[in-house]
Amino acid sequence: MMKKGFKLSLLAVLGLVFVMGMVLIGCTDETADPVDDEPVEDQDNSTEDEPKDEPADNPPVEEKVFRASFASEPPSLDPGQATDTTSSTVLRGVFEGLTRVTPNGTELAGAESYEISDDYLTYTFTLRDHNWTNGDAVTAHDYEYAWKRVLNPEFAADYAYQLYYIKNAEAANTGEGSLDDVGVKALDDKTLEVTLENPTAYIMDLFAFTTYKPVNKKVVEANANWSNDAGELYVSNGPYKLDVWEHGNEVQLVKNEGYWDADTVQLDRIIYAVVEDEGTVLALYEDGELDWAGSPFSSLPTDALPVLKDQGLLTTQIRTGTYMYLFNVEKEPFNNKKIRQALSYAIHRQTIIDNVSQGEQIPAMGLVPANMELVKEPYFPDNNVEQAKQLFNEALAELGYASAEDLPPIVLSHNTSEGHQKIAQAVQEQWRQAFGIEVTLENAEWGVYLDQLDAGDFQIGRYGWIGDFNDPINFLEIFKEIGGNNKTNWHNEEYASLLDKSYSEGDVAVRTQLLKDAEAIFMDEMPVAPFYYYTFNYVYNPQIKDIFLDSLGNTDLKWAYVE
Repeated sequence: MMKKGFKLSLLAVLGLVFVMGMVLIGCTDETADPVDDEPVEDQDNSTEDEPKDEPADNPPVEEKVFRASFASEPPSLDPGQATDTTSSTVLRGVFEGLTRVTPNGTELAGAESYEISDDYLTYTFTLRDHNWTNGDAVTAHDYEYAWKRVLNPEFAADYAYQLYYIKNAEAANTGEGSLDDVGVKALDDKTLEVTLENPTAYIMDLFAFTTYKPVNKKVVEANANWSNDAGELYVSNGPYKLDVWEHGNEVQLVKNEGYWDADTVQLDRIIYAVVEDEGTVLALYEDGELDWAGSPFSSLPTDALPVLKDQGLLTTQIRTGTYMYLFNVEKEPFNNKKIRQALSYAIHRQTIIDNVSQGEQIPAMGLVPANMELVKEPYFPDNNVEQAKQLFNEALAELGYASAEDLPPIVLSHNTSEGHQKIAQAVQEQWRQAFGIEVTLENAEWGVYLDQLDAGDFQIGRYGWIGDFNDPINFLEIFKEIGGNNKTNWHNEEYASLLDKSYSEGDVAVRTQLLKDAEAIFMDEMPVAPFYYYTFNYVYNPQIKDIFLDSLGNTDLKWAYVE
């Protein structure tokens, strides 16, 4: 049995603790009344001859505030529905799962202790005493309810597959089994039993993931719209609680004084302003109105990166994620593999990185990020225009087109962002030069754009995937089945079979080869055009210490404090 406070390290967590940010001392609640410039009449009924009260010896305590920005507001603050990094950043602050990824590795959080069966399939957790923000006790029944809610086919959670490691979870989610048979059971209020399909080395990391967070069963069952706004209905159990959500404007969190580890939490308030324009983000930072500008909260103007670097202000580091373009394989001509290959091969990634994105990203000629080291060599050369032209012409013949002019109109979509727009414009020009095709660019606000991808209302769409945990399967399994986070409508039985075999393979070398074989199929089929592997690029003022930022892009302000 693991004792209380025992630190877990089933996988190396690439966590880095940074000396970061600036706190803007004295920030007050926006709802506070302003002080007028005009003097007001004294109301204490004293005369000029009577002594006035002396001012208090101790001035009011100033709030310790961290301020950053998002490019758009969180699409969902329901842990069961969230799939994006913006939503997850907020949810990491306001919710607590069984475990939490920390600067020292993955540690117990909502759970106080646990036992593992000899076959590594059954985990029995004892919950620590802690409460929801409405005063209710967090119970094992809340966890069972939350996980089965995600797996309920009617709930239609994109991230339901992240729970497929649990016994019978996939069958329940696909309608082939019952939720009653899913391997999560509250034995009593304090005891949660979890049974897995196969031994899973990184399961404790997954238990910290957003989709595995508990929700208050009583509140959620009584209020379908509980997560739509800040207020009494929004009940959580993390180090912070949701205080303000002005849709399209800002999100504010305040310290949760009832949190089980509240003594560790030093910030009083976190403010995330919604600022779409990257230039405005940098200007706000330079004016002292933001504590942080850039990744992972937002983006910096690409043109500013070389200047900030030359000034010694820019921090850049590798991030475990892949920037890519999705092909909707149900829409002609992208139902032809050679068209997809041709468009991907013709992109000159390094030129765009050097002259457009300018963030020292790494050209991606594979799906799985290079720092996961699944394969050593790229699947194709960058800017392989000659082969791209040959494949393009072969595809035209196979599709029955006499020339590129006969192709249907091609649209490249992206969410609204200066950086995404500039990259799309560069690709648009490269494809024009390589193939003589005219590509139309379209953009939409993030929430609207996600809805378009979900509905299949796109031909080529910008996409990005940041790892949820440090294993290549997290990138490969996105495309195992149609739906969820796989927006391409691509499916391959051999590919899915290799991934299925990898789940139960205990030999590390054999499992690695299965994943390599799967990625080789994927890169031959090319349902996406990998573009580059992400980097973090940001500026900060170092008056806030111990902001935790790991290579996956997870930012946790639980330990942050003001120097």
